[in-house]
Amino acid sequence: MTTIAQSAPAALAPDVRTSSTTIAVPWYLWAVAFASTSVMVGVTWDISWHRTIGRDTFWTPAHLAIYLGGAVAGLACGWLVLRTTFAGSVRERAAGVTFWGFRGPLGAWVCIWGSLAMITSAPLDDWWHNAYGLDVQILSPPHAVLAAGILSIQIGAMLMALAQQNTAGEESRTRQLLFLYAGGIFTVMLATLGTEEIAFANSHRGNVFFVATALMFPPVLVAISRSAVGRWGATTAAAVYMGATMVMIWILQLFPAQPMLAPILRQVDRMVPPPFPLLLLVAGLGIDLVMRRLPQDAGRLRSWATAIVAGLAGMAAFGLAQWFFAEFLLSPAARNFFFAADQWDYNSMPGEWQYEFRASPLTGTGLGLAAIVAAVASLGGLGWGNWMSRVRR
Repeated sequence: MTTIAQSAPAALAPDVRTSSTTIAVPWYLWAVAFASTSVMVGVTWDISWHRTIGRDTFWTPAHLAIYLGGAVAGLACGWLVLRTTFAGSVRERAAGVTFWGFRGPLGAWVCIWGSLAMITSAPLDDWWHNAYGLDVQILSPPHAVLAAGILSIQIGAMLMALAQQNTAGEESRTRQLLFLYAGGIFTVMLATLGTEEIAFANSHRGNVFFVATALMFPPVLVAISRSAVGRWGATTAAAVYMGATMVMIWILQLFPAQPMLAPILRQVDRMVPPPFPLLLLVAGLGIDLVMRRLPQDAGRLRSWATAIVAGLAGMAAFGLAQWFFAEFLLSPAARNFFFAADQWDYNSMPGEWQYEFRASPLTGTGLGLAAIVAAVASLGGLGWGNWMSRVRR
């Protein structure tokens, strides 16, 4: 499959001088945005379902939401590929990527692959649970296949919005926001994969937490900041991540539920929400404040230095903010509907550990390693962002 994202010929690119009010957003962009949202809701709901009720059947509402998103993304992008191949204009065909004789946008192909991976994981996941029972970890083999498909749909949604943003320029605010929204939902899914290591406040003063967050988030936030048309790309994507997670926290707590699978070690009468989101808004703001000073045509050394400073500044501000916020989350003041602290799985043994930092304390070695990881990850994010800023297909 041709995956090189080159600029479409000038004659084939949309006329960016057209007023933003006359540029209609293609329906398939809304479709993949809906799909990525449905998947995010389903995954968050499914984790809550396991933590509250336990595994009872494959056909839970949470699973249906996940696979609805995969089906919508696959069908919408499949239709787009078929239309581009057999009924597309010269401009549409020239702006597509060829695979097995079919043509379509790069993001559509990524979404189709993700949809197929998700569908493949469904019977495998059902068999796994029937054979082995509950998952010990989030990333069981079937869930790893599912996660690859989910992340592919999120990336595909970003790429489809990017192609539209980069050809329409600053004339379509909606396309820009759809890209940043897709980036924020991708961040939600990325953070979900690291739930066991980074989500709970008890771990927020340990070496693993700082190294893991330095590895996971600078590449995404630096890349979004670099490729976004506006000046606050990373901040907006981080705000979407935090907002989406908080909405799920508030909604899930409204529904009564009870455990249905032993061992039941604590009383649970409401859906257990996800932990309060990490303060990535602080990291996004720090990264944007530095990256916005970097022109698109900056030299290599200046670009590298700026990306490293941006990643280190953003993660330093984030680490400091999260350090003190974690202490608040472990306090009685956070045990309310808004922050939803101190809500645990029905099969976790109650104890004083709930209110203590249980990870090994942060050391100078751990902090130095986190800084090195953040610097290298930020350089990777710069390369990714430079590539995304050139996506036209």
